[in-house]
Amino acid sequence: MMDITNASPSELLLDQIADALAGPGFILLDQPLPPSLIQGLIEHLRAQQAALAPAGVGRQGDYQRNQDIRGDAIQWLEPGNPAVTEFLSWMDKLRLGINQRLFLGLFDYESHYAVYAPGAFYQKHRDAFRGKPGRKLSTVLYLNQAWDLMAGGELVLYDEAGENELIRLAPECGRLVIFLSEDFPHEVLPAKQFRQSIAGWFRIKAL
Repeated sequence: MMDITNASPSELLLDQIADALAGPGFILLDQPLPPSLIQGLIEHLRAQQAALAPAGVGRQGDYQRNQDIRGDAIQWLEPGNPAVTEFLSWMDKLRLGINQRLFLGLFDYESHYAVYAPGAFYQKHRDAFRGKPGRKLSTVLYLNQAWDLMAGGELVLYDEAGENELIRLAPECGRLVIFLSEDFPHEVLPAKQFRQSIAGWFRIKAL
C-alpha cells in the first residue's frame, strides 16, 4: 500500500466546504481523500466483515432494531488501524478548519462503517433536531469500487420540509458528502449489490 500518512484537507478545500455549508448547507466532493487512504479503508472494512452488527434507530431508551426502517450493518471506528487512524486525523483537521471559518463549535467526530446488503435501505430521517446538542454536520464517505450506476443505492437529500428532492447521489468510490445534520431529511435507496460507506457526524456540546 502507498504511504497514507499526513493526509490533510487543503486550505482551498476547506474554503470550498465552508462556503457551501454557509450557502446551500451541503456539498458533494469527488475524491477529496488520497486514493491510498480509501484503499486502506476498503481493506480494513473487508477484514472487519465478521464484526459488523445490525444497526438500530433511536437513542438510549428508544433504541431498537427495525429492518423496516434501517437495514445496514455497522461497526464504529476507533484509532488503531493505520488507515482508520489517518481517516480520523483527516476528519479532525477538517473539524478544525471548519471551526476556524464558521465558528460552529464542533468538538469531536464519531463514525462507523455502514454496509447495506442488496435490497437494504434506510427510510427518510434526520440525523439531528434543531436546537438540540449533538450532531451538527453529517458526512458520508463511499467505499464502493467500480460501482454500477444502474445498481441504485443512492443517497437522497430533501429540503427542510422533507417534500422536495434536492440532490440524488450515487455511492461512487471516494465520494464524500457533507451536510448540516438538522437541515436535511435524507434516505438511502435500496441497491442491487452490496453498498458500503463510512457515516460520520461532527458534534457540538450543550450550551
